[in-house]
Amino acid sequence: MSHRRRSQAAGPPRPPPEEEGVGDSSPPSPGKARRRVKPWPERWVLALALAFRAANALLVRTYFNPDEHWQCLEVAHRIAFGYGHLIWEWKRGLRGYLHPLIFAALYKFLAFLHLDTPWFMAMAPRLLQSVFATFGDLYLYKLSKLIFNEHVAQWALFSQLVNWFMFFCITRTLSNSLETVLTVAGLYYWFNAIESSKGISVDSKQQTASYRSPQSRKMALLIAALACAVRPTSAITWLYVGLLDFIQTKSKCRLLFLEVIPLGAIILAVTTFLDWWMYGSRVIVPLNFLKFNLFSSGGDYYGTHVFHWYFTQGFPSMIWTFLPLLVFGVINSREWRISGLIAWVLGVYSLLGHKEFMFVLPVLPLALMFSGYCLASMSQFKGKSLHEKRHFSKLQLSVILLVITNVPMALYMSLFHQRGTEDAMFYLSKEAHDGRVNSVLFLMPCHSTPYYSSLHSSLPMRFLDCTPSDNKGTLDESDRFLMNPLDFVG
Repeated sequence: MSHRRRSQAAGPPRPPPEEEGVGDSSPPSPGKARRRVKPWPERWVLALALAFRAANALLVRTYFNPDEHWQCLEVAHRIAFGYGHLIWEWKRGLRGYLHPLIFAALYKFLAFLHLDTPWFMAMAPRLLQSVFATFGDLYLYKLSKLIFNEHVAQWALFSQLVNWFMFFCITRTLSNSLETVLTVAGLYYWFNAIESSKGISVDSKQQTASYRSPQSRKMALLIAALACAVRPTSAITWLYVGLLDFIQTKSKCRLLFLEVIPLGAIILAVTTFLDWWMYGSRVIVPLNFLKFNLFSSGGDYYGTHVFHWYFTQGFPSMIWTFLPLLVFGVINSREWRISGLIAWVLGVYSLLGHKEFMFVLPVLPLALMFSGYCLASMSQFKGKSLHEKRHFSKLQLSVILLVITNVPMALYMSLFHQRGTEDAMFYLSKEAHDGRVNSVLFLMPCHSTPYYSSLHSSLPMRFLDCTPSDNKGTLDESDRFLMNPLDFVG
């Protein structure tokens, strides 16, 4: 583990916690006093985040990405109830069962309590994901407090809760959502190990620090391994984080052979045996996943974007009006490790032809942490001139702008945009529950709706298949239908 000191901006040393103000990485302006910030108990942060994310989950009623249903809930429903559709990726061993099994357990629990009704089947998975998202919020708060200070942590939490894309996406049952939570939690333990390994001058605290460092690092490695088990591409994040400290650590052999490899091997072995059991054959999912998506560009079948899309369109759309605050926070905080991680992830994913918003979701909370740094810097001084008292301050204007540009968008995207397919399946599930549906045929682009996980009835259903063909140029059913619907039906 590296023994170097954390990079900080030029300025005075960090004050002790009881004197800590805002923006400790930058010196205060002359003649102005720092504002003391009262710490928030973590149980309060947890309670606030839990209430907010539960409401968040209940307000998300729209369709975003097929993977939310077809790569998770549909598979979980098949495990729990014996019926559900497995799309072509599962037949080729490209997906692991660890993530769907979490929701299969939830479905079993609902069935045991006789609560597998249309409403609970639709909302319970997102409510469970909201619990995971709550811990993502908590660990972002703790990470921001560890890297910067209490005030930055409070504003980082504000940014996380207000950002429209986090509201729109984090409570969905995408593997990327769980990966995001695990990434933030893992980074907290990793940087906590770094801070602890620096040592403390007081003799009574040295033993505690030396104990915390390996324990935090092992926890970070365990969480990182789980993140890679959920989504193998999470290795992109942890490759950067690990190499950054591995290069400078003195105990390289100990770190590699006594911590990284053993913990990684245990998680890989457990998840591999789990996949062997569920698939009924010896499938190495991470290898198949990386081979298909990275080495053979199989994801390009679903469309490609220009190489700069994440920098010019994708990520700016996700962070939205927090973007100027992100730029200010990166430049002024000089926390190059975290900002470098964001740039690294965006850069590596830019090399792939197929790009999606959710691929870079794990670094969005880190970007919002820098936005929190900027907001905290605006509020660090008590003094106000007579002119400032008559008008809104920069902080107040920034908060108002962020709220009016993010909250309406979050509500519109979550409640109205592309809601029809979710409502249609909820209606069909109620009709099927009452015995008024015999069969269903979906004549629309494939995977446009939820499926058995929402219907929760073993009725005959069929949709237009879009399994990629080994022969390039071969049209699938969905393409043939859209080209000539009448001939296809006839």
